[in-house]
Amino acid sequence: MQAPSERSRNTALIYTEQERARRDTTPWTLVQGVLAPIQFFVFLVSVVLVLRFIATGQGFEAAAASVVVKTLALYAIMITGSIWEKVVFGRYLFAPSFFWEDAFSMIVLALHTAYLAALLFGLLSDRGKMFLALAAYASYFINAGQFILKLRAARKELERAGCQSGAGACVAMDSAR
Repeated sequence: MQAPSERSRNTALIYTEQERARRDTTPWTLVQGVLAPIQFFVFLVSVVLVLRFIATGQGFEAAAASVVVKTLALYAIMITGSIWEKVVFGRYLFAPSFFWEDAFSMIVLALHTAYLAALLFGLLSDRGKMFLALAAYASYFINAGQFILKLRAARKELERAGCQSGAGACVAMDSAR
C-alpha cells in the first residue's frame, strides 16, 4: 500500500520509498522489462506486414496472424503488468502514479480486442480489419510513449533524490542505463 504522508508531501512523486523498494525486488519488474521490447519487435514486424497488405492487397494471412500474435503479446504484458502494479502499489489497475497510462491502456485493449472480434466473426472486409489493426497500433504506440515518459520521469526522480533512498534503487537505476 502507499504511504499517504509521503505521497501527500509531493503529489508528483511516482514511487514512495517503499514502492520503489517493492519495484526493485519483485521479479515482475524483470518480466515487464523483457516483454516490453518483445512486444515492440512484434509490433514493428506486424506494422510492415499490415502496411504491405494495404499497399499491395497481398499477404492478408501473414498480416492477420501477426496482429493476433501482437494482441496476444499485449494481453500477456497487460496481465503481468497488472500483477506488477498490485505488488508495487497494492492495486491491480489505476494506481495514482499510473492512472492515465492504465486508462489509455483500456483503449488499446479495446481496439486490439475489436480486431480479434472482427477477424473471428468476419465483421469487416480484410482491408477494414487492417485499418482497425492500424488504429489499435496507433493507440499502442501512444501508450508505449506514455510508459517510456513515465520510466524517464522515475529515473530523473531517483537522480534528483541523489540515490539517497536506498542502495537497491541506485543499483536498479544504474543497471537500467
